Amino acid sequence: MTEEMNEFFRNKLRVNEEKVVLSGLVNQDGSIAIQGENKIIVTLVNIEKETARKGQMKNVPSIHGTRADAIQLNLYVLFSAYFSSGNYPEALRFLSFIIAYFQQKNVFDRSNTPGLDTNIERLSFEIVDVNPDTLSNMWSTLGAKYMPSILYKVRMVNIDGSIVNEYRPVISGMIHDNNPDTR
Repeated sequence: MTEEMNEFFRNKLRVNEEKVVLSGLVNQDGSIAIQGENKIIVTLVNIEKETARKGQMKNVPSIHGTRADAIQLNLYVLFSAYFSSGNYPEALRFLSFIIAYFQQKNVFDRSNTPGLDTNIERLSFEIVDVNPDTLSNMWSTLGAKYMPSILYKVRMVNIDGSIVNEYRPVISGMIHDNNPDTR
């Protein structure tokens, strides 16, 4: 999704650099996690189980016995404008482009997003209204100072345990071992 949003910014604003990045806001040690300024930061802030379809869940046979049907999750995704202090109007401008982006395309499926994972049937984005107290608590919990931002609820990500695979990147380079028996 960030690639498509960056393409949107390239077309609308004629910028060459990546303006939308997927990142946490702060590292575990409290330092800023974002490299550079003047970017829109996409951060996952919560995951919840979709309960509206609870009565439709059933067990499904599989080669490994019976397994529960895939669970549906909703993701809460925060889009924050991380801009230098002298660039506040630009932060608001970029945030308005994020809103415009999802105004014109708030549903993602294979017909309008060919690169969508084949295990995802459809994603829909809706703005979450956040009152000032909740907003203050959220930013405090995130460990960051407030930035202009908007929160979206992404509906219905299906997680099927039978298709989740472990990914281990290939490690390249030589391992130096001082033991002559292992050389």
